[in-house]
Amino acid sequence: MRWWRGLDPLIRDAAGAVSLIVAAFVPGVAELGLEIGELHLRPDDAVSLALLLVQAGGLTLRRRWPAICLALVGSAFVAHQVIGYPPTVAGMALLVALYSAGAHQDRFRRTTAVVATGVYAGLAVTLHLRGAAERPVDFLTFGAVLAASAGAGAWVRSRQVEEQRKRQAVVGAAITAERAGIARELHDVVTHHVTAMVVQADTAGFLIGPQPERAGEAVAAVSGAGREALTELRRLLGVLESGDLSSEPAQGRLADLVERIRRAGQPVEFSEEGGPGPEGGLGLAVHRVVQEGLTNAMKHARGRPTRVRVRHGGTGTEIEVVTEGSLRGAVRPGRGLTGLGERVKIFGGTFDAGRGSGDDFAVRVFLPAAGNATTNAAGIATSNAAGNATTNAAGVATSNAAGNATTNAAGNATTDTAGSATANAVEGAS
Repeated sequence: MRWWRGLDPLIRDAAGAVSLIVAAFVPGVAELGLEIGELHLRPDDAVSLALLLVQAGGLTLRRRWPAICLALVGSAFVAHQVIGYPPTVAGMALLVALYSAGAHQDRFRRTTAVVATGVYAGLAVTLHLRGAAERPVDFLTFGAVLAASAGAGAWVRSRQVEEQRKRQAVVGAAITAERAGIARELHDVVTHHVTAMVVQADTAGFLIGPQPERAGEAVAAVSGAGREALTELRRLLGVLESGDLSSEPAQGRLADLVERIRRAGQPVEFSEEGGPGPEGGLGLAVHRVVQEGLTNAMKHARGRPTRVRVRHGGTGTEIEVVTEGSLRGAVRPGRGLTGLGERVKIFGGTFDAGRGSGDDFAVRVFLPAAGNATTNAAGIATSNAAGNATTNAAGVATSNAAGNATTNAAGNATTDTAGSATANAVEGAS
């Protein structure tokens, strides 16, 4: 049936109209029609055949132009009943036309409903004047059936609109999360290296006269930091463009990071226990925590002693970055600390940044061991209680209560919550 659904709706509706026309000539089926009034004043003739074809053939337009479809089918049905022809199964087309108007009519929906109600009221009066045996309650019952058909179409339409709204909301959330993830990565890469470059450049400016050799070393360090920034930016852009989840983040060793900071003039005491630490996205998260702590030390407490303690254990990794005597006033987290907290939260870890002992500023983080979150090449991970989230190349995922959300490399998400599938037997069959 997939090939059938791939056809143009006009072709599928035309096939349905032809089927109804054929049924109108099948003995035992042709008489099972929709009628009101039961006048039976005239036998079938050329005019009744034309009205039959208009009623059934009008369904060809039911999805493309539902208002025109209803006008054609309704007019032919009214004429068929007023003239008094025998019932025909083609009269069932009126119910389908009403359903289609409710489901597919985009404009003038209220006007269409008012006009259709007026036409039916006129039909009831005309049939009564021509001697129809129906009582007023019979006309009201028949009208309720017609209204129910249109109402069913309107209900299906409302469900489709709600589903579209949910899909757009999930896509919007995925795009927002992707932008936030990219912003965190860019901030961590650019801020760290640019800060190091600024510090080294200032140092070179002070030393270029009295100590030209040290000034040269500072300039060389600026060049090295710039190259490292370009390397990390290329790596990040490569992940976003290619979607290659197998590439390892280029975070390097923590010892190398600390050594670069020392060369920039920041005294750092570093210790790492329990092995080389995790790999992949979790390893990059550890790297970013230390990187952000040292970057803040260089920016806000240049020259102050800084202690970095990293301990890898069976349950996870503990990180502490303390800068002595650097806290002045209340802590106001900027983009870096805020993004760092979000990154740690994604991994299910804990994050604290604030006053240590005395006036020390301390960043303390615990990241659970691998297996408690899913990560990608960009080191941006997602997880939920049921583990029902999937991630894309940019590391952005969305999930709902049922865990039925997926995203692709472009961040285009689709979702389907429990019980939200649109039940539309008519649409599924045609």
